[in-house]
Amino acid sequence: MKFLPIFMNIKGQPCLVVGGGQVASRKVFMLQRAGGKVTVVAPSLCDELQARVEKGELKYLPESFKPAHIDQQVVVIAATDEEAVNRQVSTLAKQQGIPVNVVDAPDLCSFIVPSIIDRDPVQIAISTGGASPVLARLLRSRLETFIPSAYGRLARLVESYREKVKQKFSGSNEIRSFWEQILEGPVAELLIAGKDKAAKAMLQQAIEEARAPEKRGEVYLVGAGPGDPDLLTFRALRLMQQADVVVYDRLVSSGVLDLVRRDAEFIYAGKARNRHTLKQENINALLVRLAKEGKKVLRLKGGDPFIFGRGGEEIETLMAEGISFQVVPGITAAAGCASYAGIPLTHRDYVQSCMFVTGHLKDGSSDLNWTALSQPGQTVVFYMGLYAVRELCSQLIKHGLPADTPAALVEKGTTQQQRVHVGSLGTLPELVESRKVEPPTLIIVGEVVKLHDKLAWFEPDGSEPTEYPVSG
Repeated sequence: MKFLPIFMNIKGQPCLVVGGGQVASRKVFMLQRAGGKVTVVAPSLCDELQARVEKGELKYLPESFKPAHIDQQVVVIAATDEEAVNRQVSTLAKQQGIPVNVVDAPDLCSFIVPSIIDRDPVQIAISTGGASPVLARLLRSRLETFIPSAYGRLARLVESYREKVKQKFSGSNEIRSFWEQILEGPVAELLIAGKDKAAKAMLQQAIEEARAPEKRGEVYLVGAGPGDPDLLTFRALRLMQQADVVVYDRLVSSGVLDLVRRDAEFIYAGKARNRHTLKQENINALLVRLAKEGKKVLRLKGGDPFIFGRGGEEIETLMAEGISFQVVPGITAAAGCASYAGIPLTHRDYVQSCMFVTGHLKDGSSDLNWTALSQPGQTVVFYMGLYAVRELCSQLIKHGLPADTPAALVEKGTTQQQRVHVGSLGTLPELVESRKVEPPTLIIVGEVVKLHDKLAWFEPDGSEPTEYPVSG
């Protein structure tokens, strides 16, 4: 082990940074986050440091480094472009026994600054001993995915009850076992889900009963986004790795399903036009049954669960049955597909508003507020409108929009099979029919469609989608 990993308490203590550039600014920020009283010595400052000085956030000495600057400091960092100055700072600090760090010069350091995952008060430091700071940052970015930001709140909750637990249990083994069950059980899950009051109440009850609550079934209602697995949230990825059972929709891409825990049971609950594998009420009942069996159930839905995803109906049932659940938003198809198609949904030179509408019309009827949808100066996005595209375009023209109003249909948006079909209200139906478009699709109507040719950036390779096994 090249360096001893330690954490220093510098709150309220004097710290010195020699240098006034961008690198020095990052070091100042780090020291101040830890509560240090920072002095910067440099002939000049970058804009960021100058702004901090003007706000009175740090002490600035506008001069070259002098040996006396080190006196009484608890930590010294050298971040100048001059090797001789950095070396002098290092030598003087070491002579006085003051911890010193010289940026990008491990041989001159008595300590190095690791990459940090901060979940205050939880901190994780990653170091390569100065061999490769870039590798340390890459490791940090991967760990960030699996460590919920709520772990800081969880640590503070545990800290507030430590003494009560010590008084309740007689031995250290019992105490350790209790906390292990708490941190791996429903108390932790409630807090991570944002249900802090419920988590606190459950912990209090567990302490009073001197017994950790038993693990119980739960449903994770997770938005899988429009297709590209890179658009998933960190929280979605974490829950996908915890699930015992996955109930997934037709619009969930194979790339997203590949990220689910490998040994989970997969149940397909997709709905295609006029062909439902499971009716919605049956899906609701399935989620309840699986959770009551004590399983962690991942309800994976394309896009966002609360935007034409019927997520509200599902959690109504879960609440009525007393089933614990979490909801994780996803990038809705409108945002994802429009972005990958190079069509901004809002643009101050073109539109003042944006509307999301379902294009899945009941029995082919046009039961939408066509007058409101046909107003100029807005973008209208139709979900599930492929088979009603002719009716949609016809009604918009009938209620006042010009036939040459720009319109686009995005097919399999954000995936490598994405195609963008651009036309107008008058031409889009024939365009779609002639090109044999397949779902999932999204229709965008409005002047912003004109920006597609200029702003299109995504270049899919057109590869065939991989088939994912349907079971259950």
